[in-house]
Amino acid sequence: MKETIAAVSTAYGEGGIGIVRISGDAAEQILTDIFVPAFDVPGKEGHKTQRKNTVGENRKLIYGTVTDPKTGEKIDEALAVFMKGPATYTREDIVEINCHGSVISLRKTLALVLSMGARPAENGEFTKRAFINGRLDLSQAEAVIDIIKAKTDKGFGIAMDQLSGKYSKEISDIRNRIKDILVQIAVNIDYPDEDIEEIMYEDLKKSVSQIGDMIGILIDSANTGRIIKEGLDVVIVGRPNVGKSSLLNALLRESRAIVTEIPGTTRDTIEETISLKGIPVKITDTAGIHYTDDHIERIGIKKSKSASEKADLIIFMLDASQRLTDEDREIMEAIIGKKTIVLINKTDLEKKLETDEIKKTLSSCRLIETSLLSGEGLSEIEEEIEKLVYGGHVKQQNSLLVTNARHETLLKEAARALLDAEKMISNGGALEFIEVDIKRSYDFLGEITGETVSDDIIEEVFSRFCLGK
Repeated sequence: MKETIAAVSTAYGEGGIGIVRISGDAAEQILTDIFVPAFDVPGKEGHKTQRKNTVGENRKLIYGTVTDPKTGEKIDEALAVFMKGPATYTREDIVEINCHGSVISLRKTLALVLSMGARPAENGEFTKRAFINGRLDLSQAEAVIDIIKAKTDKGFGIAMDQLSGKYSKEISDIRNRIKDILVQIAVNIDYPDEDIEEIMYEDLKKSVSQIGDMIGILIDSANTGRIIKEGLDVVIVGRPNVGKSSLLNALLRESRAIVTEIPGTTRDTIEETISLKGIPVKITDTAGIHYTDDHIERIGIKKSKSASEKADLIIFMLDASQRLTDEDREIMEAIIGKKTIVLINKTDLEKKLETDEIKKTLSSCRLIETSLLSGEGLSEIEEEIEKLVYGGHVKQQNSLLVTNARHETLLKEAARALLDAEKMISNGGALEFIEVDIKRSYDFLGEITGETVSDDIIEEVFSRFCLGK
C-alpha cells in the first residue's frame, strides 16, 4: 500500500479559497473521518431543506465542516470532493478540501489530515506520482512547472503544447525512426548478406542524416524557446540625454523613469518587465555613458557597462540633432559583435548626425529612426525585437519550440551520437560499432520523456516543483 500524501496546493496568504489536497489509498477514509456534511441546507426564501450530502461519493462537491473527530472542534466551513482513481491527476484516489483562504485555516486543516495518517508531500510529489503511474511522461511533467511560471500568453501556450503531448510525440516519432534503424542493423548483424552490404550502408547514412536534421530543427529552436520562457534581457545604452528614459517610458506606456532636459538625470539602472508581442522582455534603462568626475555618476556608468555585457539585446541610442562624439564611438566599440538595434532619436529636430561611420562600425545592426516625442518608430522597434527573437521568422502556430535546458542538452548529445555514427558509416566501420552510437542517441532522447532516465534525474526534476503540485 502506497503512502497517502497531503499538502496545501494553493499559495499561502489571504484569499477567498485555499485547497488542501490528499492523494493515496487512505484519502477517502481521511475525508470520512474529518468532514461532517451539512444536511440542513438553506432553500428558497430562507427555508431549510433536507438534502443528501454523502461523504465519499465520487466527484460530488459537498458542503460541510472540517471537524476534529477527537475533540469535536470545528476548524472551518468547507467544500470537499472525493475523486476515485485512476481517472485523477495522480491516478490515485484524491481528495480536495476547499477551505477559506487563510493561513490559519489551511495549516489547521492540513495538520488534522496529517494526524489521520497522511504524510506531508514532498515538492512536486503529486506530479511525480502522475509520472510514475503513467499519466504523464517526464517532459509533460516538466511542462507543469512552465505553465505555473509562464510570464506571457505565448509562454503559456508553448507549455500547454508540451503538456498535451505534442512535444513528446515528436520525440517519440524520432525515437521510432531510430528504433527501425537499430532493428535493421540487428537483422543484418545476425543474418549478413555481402551482396547488399554496400546498399545498406548508403541507406543507413541517409536515414541517420535525416534524423539528425530533425533533431537539429529542435535544437535551433532552443534559443527562441529559452527567451519565450525566461524573457529577453534588453539594455538601453547611450550618452546622457539621448532619450533612453523616454524610450523606457514609451515601451512601458507609462512614466516610469524621470525625463528632463538636464543630462545625467538617470544615475542608476532601472529595470522593468513587459510583454512585447507575447515575448517577456526585461528592459534596463541605464545611466548615460560619458566622462565625469561625479563619483555617483561613475558608479551608475559602471553598472550600465556591466548590464550591457550580460544583455541578450542592446538598444544603442543616438541623438539625430548632434554629431557623433568620442563617447558615442567608445560605446560602439564596446558593443561590436553583440545583437544591437541602433536607434536614432529626435528626428523631429534638424538632423546633424551622419550615419556612415555607424553603419561601418556596426555593419550587422539595424538602424531605426524615431521621434519619441511623437511615437514615430516605436512599432518598428517592437517588430525588430520580434524578428531577432525568432531569427527573422514569426513563429508558426504549429511549430515546436524547445524551452527546457535539460532537453536542449540531451538533444545535442543525441545529435552528436548520430554524427559519430554517420562518420563511422562513411568510413565503413563495423555495424556493431555503428549500432552503439545510434543506440546512444536513442537513449538520450528517451531521457527527455523519462523512458531511459535515471532515478537521480527524476528526483532532480521534481525537486524544482513547489509543494502541493
